[in-house]
Amino acid sequence: MISSIQEVIKRITPADEQSFLKAEHRLNILTKPPGSLGQLETLAVKLAGISGTEQPSFTKRTVVVMAADHGVCCEGVSAFPQEVTMQMAYNFLSGGAAVNVLARQAGAEVKFVDIGVNGDLSHEDLIDCKVRRGTDNIAVGPAMSREEAMNAVLVGIRIAQEAIENGTEIFITGEMGIGNTTASAAILCALKGIPPEVAVGRGTGIDDERLLHKIAVVERALKVNQPNRADPLDVLSKVGGLEIAGLTGLILGAAAARVPVILDGFISGAAALVAKALAPESIAYMIGSHLSGEQGHKLMLERLGLEPLFNLGLRLGEGTGGVLSLHLIEAICRILSEMATFESAGISGAGKQ
Repeated sequence: MISSIQEVIKRITPADEQSFLKAEHRLNILTKPPGSLGQLETLAVKLAGISGTEQPSFTKRTVVVMAADHGVCCEGVSAFPQEVTMQMAYNFLSGGAAVNVLARQAGAEVKFVDIGVNGDLSHEDLIDCKVRRGTDNIAVGPAMSREEAMNAVLVGIRIAQEAIENGTEIFITGEMGIGNTTASAAILCALKGIPPEVAVGRGTGIDDERLLHKIAVVERALKVNQPNRADPLDVLSKVGGLEIAGLTGLILGAAAARVPVILDGFISGAAALVAKALAPESIAYMIGSHLSGEQGHKLMLERLGLEPLFNLGLRLGEGTGGVLSLHLIEAICRILSEMATFESAGISGAGKQ
């Protein structure tokens, strides 16, 4: 087990270049015109580099849903009250949330982690790693202490390590926390210098008046806390969230073990920005699943250098978009392992290389 975040970061190395090349070669000798599967071929090459094999396969898939509350909810930035986080927690644990349904269809396991819910949860399937009962209001001061942010990142690293030890071959990031789009927008602004009016979106579906208020709240949070862009943990502790910190750790832990992480939407994107800032090499292990309906998500993906696999206007979170992308990942992995080559099929053509 790890003792520090830096210890894990040191283990993160570039993806395997030889496996990239072998996967590219295999794609070019399959019975199709070169590049004709478009973005799926790029995905195949990336998965090969991560896994170190030209024919990757990901049988055990794990969705990690990190749940936490946000003190900024008292500012009225969400269409839903803070209590919904705890109420939804039991919906996840009983298998009734959207991500549970989609995970069952995709053959993925859902792990629900209480990393900062403002209340006491009790369930046999709950992973209780509560760092504290929600964050403080970022509009008036720091979300949490630096030590608490570090502890939350370490929780995510530990969750990743334990899951990998139990056979997990690919992760999907999920989250639950009323108010977390506000914290995610603040992280985007702080780390990348994006103006709040561009980064802040409608979250749970707020109206125009409340959107302007939410933008003002993020502006206030940045002014009050003065997060240091050069120090990702400072940004995370001052304007972030516990579930965002947990997902940051999950990404770092997976990358250190050369296991791919499928990013969901806006909140996962905030965690990915922090992870990349802490460990630039970790981006090699991240896969962007979809383009969220949340306004700032496109900017996040651009800053991460990731191309989303699809755009369905999703803005639910939970890991739903990430789980849907498992079907595309399964498809391209099967292409690599099951599709005939020109030689094996006895076909001649321009695609043969």
